[in-house]
Amino acid sequence: MRERIGLVEAFGLRPFGKAAREVLLSLRGDETTPKTRFDLTSLKQLRPRYSLPLWLGRKPCGRRVPITNLYNYRQPPPELGWSVRVTDVQDFLDGFNTYDSHNGTDLAVPPGTVVVAAAPGRVLRVSSEFHRGGRKVFVEHGRGLVTTYNHLSRPLVAPGQRVRRGEPIALSGYSGIDALFAFPWTPPHVHFNVWLNGAYVDPFTPGAEPSLWRRRNDPTPARGDEPDDYEETEWNEAVVDAAIAACRHEGAREEIRTAPTLLERIGAAMMQVNYFPTRFPGFREPFYRARFEREPRLDLPFSRDDYDGVCFAT
Repeated sequence: MRERIGLVEAFGLRPFGKAAREVLLSLRGDETTPKTRFDLTSLKQLRPRYSLPLWLGRKPCGRRVPITNLYNYRQPPPELGWSVRVTDVQDFLDGFNTYDSHNGTDLAVPPGTVVVAAAPGRVLRVSSEFHRGGRKVFVEHGRGLVTTYNHLSRPLVAPGQRVRRGEPIALSGYSGIDALFAFPWTPPHVHFNVWLNGAYVDPFTPGAEPSLWRRRNDPTPARGDEPDDYEETEWNEAVVDAAIAACRHEGAREEIRTAPTLLERIGAAMMQVNYFPTRFPGFREPFYRARFEREPRLDLPFSRDDYDGVCFAT
């Protein structure tokens, strides 16, 4: 299933003024946010073999989703700034299919592809930060697990909404600064993040520890007939107040403080702490009252009508 998406919506350019301000923040940084780092090694991310067909609405790997970047196990300290360079990288396959600061999995699909919940849960946040992932949906799955879906064109859900495994939550695009500067040479994709106990983790596994995918390192779409095993989360509300106290950025602090519900305050705090860690120096407190272990719970976040599995880009 795919809907025709115009470039303005795919890039997430509206409102134009906000997008322009966030482009400048990415390029210049400010007193709490280091500027983005890039150089000639960043050109290694250009993949016209995949990007050109995808922008034209075609599938270069048929019914398998190309993964064009994996989680980097050698990420630089966030104090150095977000880096799209390719200088010190290692993915779970012991290869180099990633870049310096990459903390997720890039699933390359044509703009307008239906994106679905990777597991049952509750929508934690819907937002747009043009300089850091564009339009996003965050889903909380219980037992310490959160998934985030970045570079979307059109969210289809709202904070607090319950979602089933495989339920549509958005249309894909390539919103954010990435596409604006690299179009059409980098593939449109969903940057898929996984947080466990509030921190970034790789859903794939290089060794004996459990994969977070239900089919280990071979994720497939949900069948659609599984029972709903979502458990409501017991949040540590005091940690939100601690995050507000630790925050050095006035706008981020006010966004967390003024969110209308506890769930939305948690969503704002978790997003800000993970996407902009330098705004919270020394803050490492968990948002949960318990700590949870890795367990296989996720499916590929696309419909079985569109895809069967994944392939690793070469």
